[in-house]
Amino acid sequence: MTFRALRPVVVCLMMATVSMSAAQRPQTAAAAIEGKVYLTPTCGCCGKWVEHMNASGFKMTREMTTDMNTVAAHHKVPESLQSCHTAVIGPYVIEGHVPADLVKKLLKEQPKIVGLSAPGMPAGSPGMDVPNSPPYSIVAFRADGTTYEFARR
Repeated sequence: MTFRALRPVVVCLMMATVSMSAAQRPQTAAAAIEGKVYLTPTCGCCGKWVEHMNASGFKMTREMTTDMNTVAAHHKVPESLQSCHTAVIGPYVIEGHVPADLVKKLLKEQPKIVGLSAPGMPAGSPGMDVPNSPPYSIVAFRADGTTYEFARR
């Protein structure tokens, strides 16, 4: 069979594909955003933060350690911004209980910073779920040690 004989079939298939509505097209799942989180084996709130991140489209790999101070220092987290776990997602360091939507915003906007921190363990942050908690700051930090408030929750 020649191409000329198949041409009406090919054109018909092409038209069917073009006319297929968006609702009829197979949907591809968005790829998970991969990251690595360093945490101690005994910290329950860190595990809850990882669950929050995974539920929000991230794929976090856990690296257990008992020396979080060294991990945070290695990743250039200022001492005043350190928390109970340190994550690396893309080119950024995420220190503590930073909400997933703010990590996504960071990855989209790509500011020239080292990363974000929810200093300490703020009540009401993901993994530290306490109803009626006061607002807390998410702080951006740069390589030169300067900081600014990235968001308030």
